[in-house]
Amino acid sequence: MCNHYRNIPGALKTIESWADYVSHFRIDDAAEDVWPKKQGAIVREVAGEKVAETMHWGFPWTGKGKRPGTTKKMNTTNVRNLQSPLYRNIIGKAENRCLVPFHQFAEPKPRAGREEVWFTVNEQPVSCFAGIWRKQEEGNCYAFLTCDPNPLVKPIHPKAMPVILQPEDYDRWLSGDNAEGFREPFPSQLMSVVG
Repeated sequence: MCNHYRNIPGALKTIESWADYVSHFRIDDAAEDVWPKKQGAIVREVAGEKVAETMHWGFPWTGKGKRPGTTKKMNTTNVRNLQSPLYRNIIGKAENRCLVPFHQFAEPKPRAGREEVWFTVNEQPVSCFAGIWRKQEEGNCYAFLTCDPNPLVKPIHPKAMPVILQPEDYDRWLSGDNAEGFREPFPSQLMSVVG
């Protein structure tokens, strides 16, 4: 499961070059190396305008602990089950959709040591995951959808990969179109392993 992604130095400034797409930029504190519970950049629609801002990566929630009667704090960064009660009430609403810009994402190697293998979309300094966001007491937070892995990712992580959007699908995702329709693996021939 992708729990680490990054943007190359200055890549988030690329979003500012989407001048005809994003009208407000509030991403000065976005990390270039993003881990769960850290600040990451997202793009969402507010009153008909695209806004780039930062939020915490992951939806905090409390689940059952290992021992009876105990609880455990959890942080969901990736959403695979769209029917889960934790997400189904927000995933269909356009106002809760967002784009999560990235340059590379990592999957841990399946062998001991758990080193990371990095993937990128060819010829795109910034690509976007299909994300959702919500308000929490702790502040706004986001996660992104996952799907079955493509042939490039599957040998490293056979269960899932992030849903990567084609640029022509950004508006359709933000408009609230059926989320299931976006859960196709990104074409592996348009991606590379970079480390």
